[in-house]
Amino acid sequence: MRRRLAVILAQAALLVSGCANAPRGPAPLTMTAAVAPTGFPATVRYVGVDRAFFLTHMEEDTARLRRATGGGSLNILALSGGGAGGAFGAGALVGSSRRPDHPQFTVVTGVSTGALLAPFAYLGPDWNPQLTEAFGGDRAEHLLRSRGLGFLFSPGFYQGRPLARLVDEFVTDDLIRAVAVENTKGRLLLVATTDLDKQETVIWDMGAIASKGGPAARDLFAKVLLASATIPGVFPPVLIPVEGGGKSYVEMHVDGGTTVPFFFASELAYVVPLEFEKLKDANLYVLVAGQLVAQPQTTRATTVEVLVRSFDATLRRSTRTNVELSAAFAHRYGVNFRFTQIPTDYPFGGPIDFKATATRALFAYGMRCAEQGRLWTTIDQATERNEPALASNQTLAPADVDCPLLSKP
Repeated sequence: MRRRLAVILAQAALLVSGCANAPRGPAPLTMTAAVAPTGFPATVRYVGVDRAFFLTHMEEDTARLRRATGGGSLNILALSGGGAGGAFGAGALVGSSRRPDHPQFTVVTGVSTGALLAPFAYLGPDWNPQLTEAFGGDRAEHLLRSRGLGFLFSPGFYQGRPLARLVDEFVTDDLIRAVAVENTKGRLLLVATTDLDKQETVIWDMGAIASKGGPAARDLFAKVLLASATIPGVFPPVLIPVEGGGKSYVEMHVDGGTTVPFFFASELAYVVPLEFEKLKDANLYVLVAGQLVAQPQTTRATTVEVLVRSFDATLRRSTRTNVELSAAFAHRYGVNFRFTQIPTDYPFGGPIDFKATATRALFAYGMRCAEQGRLWTTIDQATERNEPALASNQTLAPADVDCPLLSKP
């Protein structure tokens, strides 16, 4: 017992000394200061509530998207967070790409695990093997590695290195070059993180980052994806050095889902009267990597269980509200709205269930439904789909769960 205690105290002392050797620099203390990651222009990202930036660039982005569509349909894909639920999104993207009616997305946005999917969705079917390898097997099974007592001295119950290695492995020089090529065509790849110092959403233009090229572009690209997928409290936050006004700062970024479950435009679009008539007849697809409504279950009276269930309830309600707002926005401006989710009767183990058997089954389910053309639904169809499951409190085996759309369109 004494030896064990001595070891624990020695580990704690090492952790304290390690933290003391890595102090964090100050953050910019203004909401929309003209700061940017070192070596990049300020236009590679903006704060979601920055009305001036959004209005200044709206006309430019509209012209860019018009050029990208070449007179065809404007297709927008918004990918949500959901942790392990990303396997459903990955399978859905692979299955959809095998259909002859699969659209090319002019705009792809991603949050959290959706941010990790977004580059592959943006680049299209040629990158299906990498997407399948990243999300369709056992690569994510070992992401949750305990830090022991480390969480007492720096944030994060689990190590950040496994997730960082996974991101770094798939953000290759080839991927950066491919994103840069598509960016020159006018297509948009956007990812959201949460700046904890501002407590606001930050939207990053990943195509603009990739277009810079070289190691700096690859490093920032990977860092933004990692930050967007870093669940606060679960993994250590990501620090991003920025410069502005001749001064250097360090920003702290975490999961974009902390502030927004998914997005397809600035959050200003919901609350400020703007001109979006040019979006008429566009197609908006929202892929939710989770369940909007879950089966009831008894909550154990433990601190961890109460915190996890409370966080999950907040995220679920936020996502549901955003789906409803997106549908209302689409109706107002004549946009065709479709979305998908993991149905209520699917035995989804939650956002941190990274067991290989669970992620493989979820990947296969998303792929099967997409290949059958039974992935995308409306809110009314999704409600109809979930009602029997809620009434019976029935949970099926993955292979027996019907698709989000009950019958082929």
